[in-house]
Amino acid sequence: MLDVRRLLLLREVATRGTLAAAAEALSYSPSHVSQQLALLAREAGAPLLRRSGRRVVLTAEAEELVAAAGEVLDVLERARSRVAATSRERAGDPSGPLTGRVRLAAFQSAALALVPGALRALAGEHPALRVEVVQAEPGAALEELALRDLSRDFDVVVAEEYPAHSAPHLPGLVRTELVRDPLRLALPPEHLAPGTTDLAGAAALAWVAEPEGTASRHFAEQACRTRGFEPDVRFTSADLQTHLRLVETGCAVALLPDLVHAGRATTCRLVELPGQPRRTVFAAQRAASVGQPAVAAVIAALEAQVA
Repeated sequence: MLDVRRLLLLREVATRGTLAAAAEALSYSPSHVSQQLALLAREAGAPLLRRSGRRVVLTAEAEELVAAAGEVLDVLERARSRVAATSRERAGDPSGPLTGRVRLAAFQSAALALVPGALRALAGEHPALRVEVVQAEPGAALEELALRDLSRDFDVVVAEEYPAHSAPHLPGLVRTELVRDPLRLALPPEHLAPGTTDLAGAAALAWVAEPEGTASRHFAEQACRTRGFEPDVRFTSADLQTHLRLVETGCAVALLPDLVHAGRATTCRLVELPGQPRRTVFAAQRAASVGQPAVAAVIAALEAQVA
């Protein structure tokens, strides 16, 4: 009989590439990881790893076990969902308070605009439900959700995609669209940028944008190029609250989604862009967790905040 925990440990090594990296992520010693994989190899009756420089390479037999470990995780998660639903039905109160834990990852503007209200609603309706929140970059969080990283196992990820820049559709994940978030030109107050009223007029001004290679940066650059100019990006930051402050103080202009300033007043002048583009904000979960009451409640609370 193969030990499930050792299977998952092998999967972690496959994801991270080295025994040391897997050990560090899981707070184990490298020797413990090595010993456990040696036991797994004995159980499987086949070699699992071979050295390639500083990294380890999985054998064909190990690759089969890694695939099986993913299937095992899906089976266990579906079973957990069915047990939770059955327990609520047997209690005679399928809409009653929930217990358990849900780990939620969200990018910054969603974490500020949607998550606090959702947490308040969940605390009132399900006081024994523990929701743990991590602010995370959407792409990396989606990969962790799909891979089921043992050190940071997210249940729900709030992510985004910009026009013509779809977020990866990773196998085993399903999406719930939360909001189509308008993207607008953010200009400083009139007295700090007199005479500037539209995108073309912002050609001579300094810009703030996210780092090169991000979908939002590419979207902003393309929007400017279609108006006949290259944006003079003098400020680069992944923090959209920094973008907002630079615009409010007259230091820069930017293309910003509405969620960045949701729930607070801003002195920016917000101008519609041609075609009224929007980014899509969505919640992703593993397909195996569909029907799990606690996960469903968290996603429903996020949807309610948008409504």
